[in-house]
Amino acid sequence: MNILVTGATGLVGAEVIRQAIIDDDVQRVTALVRRPLSIQHAKLTTILHQDFLDYSGITDNLKNIDAFLWCLGISQSQVTKDKYHVITYDYALAAANALLQANPNVAFLFLSGAGADSTEKSRTLFARVKGKTENALSRLPFKRFVIARPAGIKPIHKNPNTSFFNKVMIPLFPLLERVAPSYVITSVDLAKALLELAKRGSEKAIMENTDLKRIVAAL
Repeated sequence: MNILVTGATGLVGAEVIRQAIIDDDVQRVTALVRRPLSIQHAKLTTILHQDFLDYSGITDNLKNIDAFLWCLGISQSQVTKDKYHVITYDYALAAANALLQANPNVAFLFLSGAGADSTEKSRTLFARVKGKTENALSRLPFKRFVIARPAGIKPIHKNPNTSFFNKVMIPLFPLLERVAPSYVITSVDLAKALLELAKRGSEKAIMENTDLKRIVAAL
């Protein structure tokens, strides 16, 4: 299997790259990033790409992949409201449409988050825009489309690009794992679940945190 990953410098995307490299079912993993990755491997190809609203220059790279794992994202606290919409919604839709033109049989996995609001009416920017993005992507004619909604992501490897919120949460994970274990998923387990969904799909279009944990438990 050949996969393409965005957000490869972030917490989840970086872990997907690590897990893909050691996954025998993945023959090639391509990272679409703005800056070079620190990791190098024979299975890994890095494409430096600056404009995530325009994919015309990398069309050939989209033709020979089996699954596109969209892990690009940012905390709503790090940017303006308008910029958050561009990064979350516009970037993903531009990529999805370019992908369909180049490779209509590809699988598309969208990394969303727990609490995304499908009604698009939430007062919370994150929930509203994630829900809007999920809805728009689900209307596109992908052969296979899956939404992943992880909740509390416990980092296993240090990542300099971890958001401030996630850094604040790190000391709280031991307590959360005791009182609300279904809410927590490690970055490694999430990456493994995403790869499994890329390889085998799912009967459900939306995979909540408990669904993702069950995938890993069954491996």
